[in-house]
Parts: sequence; structure tokens; C-alpha cells
Amino acid sequence: MFESLSDRLSGIFDGLTRRGALKEADVDAALREIRVALLEADVALPVVKDFIDGVKQKAMGQEVLRSVTPGQMVVKIVHDALVEMLSSDDPADDAGLAIHGNPPVAILMVGLQGSGKTTTSAKLAKRLAEREKKKVLLASLDVYRPAAQQQLQVLGEQTGQTVMTPILGEQPQAIAGRAMETGRREGYDVVILDTAGRLALDQEMMTEVVNVRMATAPAEVLLVADAMTGQDAVTIASEFNDRVGLTGIVLTRVDGDARGGAALSMRGVTGKPIKLMGIGEGMDALDTFDASRVAGSILGMGDVVGLVEKASQVVEQEEAEKIAKKMLKGQFTLEDMAGQFKQLRKMGSLDGILGMLPGAQKAKAAFDQHNVDDKMIARQEAIILSMTPHERRNPKAINGSRRKRIAAGSGTSVPEVNRLLKQHRQMADMMKKAGKKGGLKSLMGGMPPGMMPPGMPR
Repeated sequence: MFESLSDRLSGIFDGLTRRGALKEADVDAALREIRVALLEADVALPVVKDFIDGVKQKAMGQEVLRSVTPGQMVVKIVHDALVEMLSSDDPADDAGLAIHGNPPVAILMVGLQGSGKTTTSAKLAKRLAEREKKKVLLASLDVYRPAAQQQLQVLGEQTGQTVMTPILGEQPQAIAGRAMETGRREGYDVVILDTAGRLALDQEMMTEVVNVRMATAPAEVLLVADAMTGQDAVTIASEFNDRVGLTGIVLTRVDGDARGGAALSMRGVTGKPIKLMGIGEGMDALDTFDASRVAGSILGMGDVVGLVEKASQVVEQEEAEKIAKKMLKGQFTLEDMAGQFKQLRKMGSLDGILGMLPGAQKAKAAFDQHNVDDKMIARQEAIILSMTPHERRNPKAINGSRRKRIAAGSGTSVPEVNRLLKQHRQMADMMKKAGKKGGLKSLMGGMPPGMMPPGMPR
């Protein structure tokens, strides 16, 4: 998300930070470019106007223009303004979901058809069960869309979460009441109510949702909105907030939207916090929305905290420590390398991972230059899997005829096999040298323990 906006803003700020001194005209010109960049990213006009006015007021001060690094000061002001735009005025809104009341706590999921409500409901149930240790009950109130209730049951089975068994002919308000009663009787902490969507906003849909809300008194009413709908998302959010009363927003398909204006617009127009965002198709791909980290990503500062969190969720600690120790002793095999590829794939797409690094655009450019992408990593993994166990543990045994066989078995070429073996050898040699010089710290320039990759020995 925000890829095109980040590209535009990076170019604007590069021009500012290269100058030793700034005049009001320079800042004014940069703000005009920022305004255009935000509008092109699908940010609503009123939100853009308020944002630019706020930044201009702070950036035009003499303490900025006469500072030692005026360009950097302007970048900081824009960053702080983005955080303010994405954050809630009430600190309690940014404290996460309200799930700690008297059980069962109801969460009402609302939105248009196709926004990803049902999948998001299942993802949220899994997240609450695993991270918050909550006992969660899912209930589908969608009696209109064919197989909607069955879809939630299938997703419940995939995520290991309980779903209310549907009763033929039962209406949404009655389903919600039965779900809450079941939650009370069977000791559930949270009941997630997945409401029906429509292809467009209509009176019947809103009345139904309002009635369910009145009957269940939910602690959270979350609008599930597709980030790729652009300006339409703002209209949808405003209508739901006015009629139903939202407590927060969940953005889906965030990984598929390079512009990201919907996120900035919905928060600005409704005043309601974006609490969660769907970042992929996997059932674990639901992240907390953190204004500071998102602002950093927009400005090319990366999201190292998010990257470390993502790694800690997918990396198996014992396995990582075992591989790290082997690497430092120069015992890093091709089997270990395949394990690293597997962990990398669990973290998501390479583009997504690179996007979380500071200077992401430069990193992506470097990877593009060398044709490093998800397909290349998949090909390298296929090469290793086409080797025998003996070859994976003893790369030196892989002679010319073996390389031809491996290339044929993996659907690649001999030069690709050679390249992989060379990369493995370089990694093994580099880590062996690091081990002799005092471990990973010496290799990484004395990086403090708190910033070292998860699972690596200190």
C-alpha cells in the first residue's frame, strides 16, 4: 500500500533535503507537489486541504527555514502531520479492540458485499484466539447470499474456530440473539457477528444492521472496507458511520492497493480509527494499524518494528538458533538454505518485506536490477529440492553431470544451479569468518542486540 504515493513523496523530499537552505517559495512549491500526489493517490479533497494547511502553517516558520537542516525539518513536519491524520483524537481509540468487557463481548462486522467481511471475521477470530487467548464464537447473519453461512463454516474449520450452526429460515436478528445466548451459556469471551452485505448501500440493509446493533449492544462496530475502492470507500464509510455508528475501520486488500488514499480519507472523513488491515490472503494476514509505522512507510522510512513482529510470528525460534549457530561454525548446508527460503515465504511477498525496510525504494531497485523476486526464490527452492539429501549436505559433491540432472529436475538451467551454489558458498564463507571474529555482531558492525534479527545468538 502507498507505493505510488511513497515514490512521489520520496522524489519531492529528495529535492528539499539536498538544499542547504530553503526559501518560502521552495516549501510552497513542494507542498503543491505533495497536494497533487495526495489527490492522485485517491485522498479526498477536504482531507488534502486540511492536511496541506496544517503542514504549511508549521513549515513556513522561521525556526524551520533558518534551521541547520530545513529539508529534514519539513520531512518531520509532514511525518507528524500524517501520524496526526491517521491517529484518533481519543487515545483510547488507538488502544486496540474493546474486547475486555463482560463476556461475551459482541463485535459487529459491517460493509458492502465483496469487501471481505466473512474472511476478515474468520481472520479476526483466529487472531483473538491465538494472540489474546480468547474463546471466540463466529455467527453468520447473511441469509441472502448463496452459501454465505457455509463459507464462514469452512473458514472456521480452517482456522480452528467455532461457528454457529445455521437454522433454515432463521432471520438475522434472531441469529444474533441466539449467538449471544450461546456465548453466555457456553462461556465464550467474544462473539463475532458477520452481517450481510449488499452490492450498494440501501435502506433495508441499514435498518437490518441497526436492529442487530440495538439487540446485541456490540462493543465494536467495524466497517470492513476494500482499500482498492478508492473514493467510493469514503462515501461508504460516511454513510455507515451516520446510520449505524462505527467504532473503527478494517481495511482489506491493502497489499493490492499502491495508492492508499482510502486509508487517509476514511480516517479523516469519519473521525473513526483504522484498527486493522488485511495484508494478504493467508488467514494470518491481519495486522494492527499503527499510524506512526504507516506514516514511516509512506515517507520511505520503513517499518522495522512491523518486520521484526512479522518475523517473530513465523520464525521457529529453536530452528533459527540452530541454523545461526551452524552458520557461524561454517556448517551451513543447502538444506539450511532451503529452510531459510521457507521462512521467508511465510513472511509474505518479497515486495512486502522490502517495503518495510528503510529506503525501501532503493532496496527494491537494487533487487529489480539483479532480477531478485518471488519467482526467482521459488526457482532456487526448486533447485535445492531437486537435489538428493547427500547433495544438500555436501555441495562439493555436485559435479557437472549432477548439475545437469538437478537443472532438468527443477525446470531450470545449469547456470542457475551454478549461481545458487555460488551464493550458498559465499554465505557459508561470510558467516564462518564472522564466527571466527566474534560472532554475528562483528559481521553487522556492532549492531545493538535489540536490533539484531530474531533468533540470532547475541
